[in-house]
Amino acid sequence: MQQCATLQTERLLLRPFALADAPDVQRLAGERAVADTTLNIPHPYENGMAEEWIGTHQAKFNAGELANFAVVLRATSELVGAIGLVINRRFDRAELGYWIGRPYWKQGYCTEAAGAVLAYGFTALNLNRIHATYLSRNPASGRVMEKIGMTREGFLRQHAKKWDTYEDLVAYAILRDDWQRCRPQFTFPHP
Repeated sequence: MQQCATLQTERLLLRPFALADAPDVQRLAGERAVADTTLNIPHPYENGMAEEWIGTHQAKFNAGELANFAVVLRATSELVGAIGLVINRRFDRAELGYWIGRPYWKQGYCTEAAGAVLAYGFTALNLNRIHATYLSRNPASGRVMEKIGMTREGFLRQHAKKWDTYEDLVAYAILRDDWQRCRPQFTFPHP
């Protein structure tokens, strides 16, 4: 059974989640401010949810459907968030998703992690396209997408529903050719 790769950046280690991460996931993702800025994080984040979520990663990775990473500070081994790719092999594309715990906002960790995951997706997974969306009321997420070289592709009016409210989404993407031309500074050790 192959494990998802471990990626390294200047300040971060992106590694597979372990069940031991569950308390930190529940604490960080369970904060209302974090859940409010994502489509898929529930609130309240109840006991057992983190373990259940982590428990799905390996089977989905083995099936070629998911590459999820714990975002960890190299200096302290603190879990600060999560980032991953939901992979569609039929079209050689993936959707990028991420969250960072509130104590770690505005420190560039998400941009650093996202750049490494793009490199992994285009080189190790041989993807052609990586796309992402964000809630229009969360422009900080859009700035991450811009910083890693993604291009805005559209505005989806009331495309999703979060807590009984219809939400507008903003869509971004990057193609492998575009990524290769700008050749970001993010690299990772090959498995």
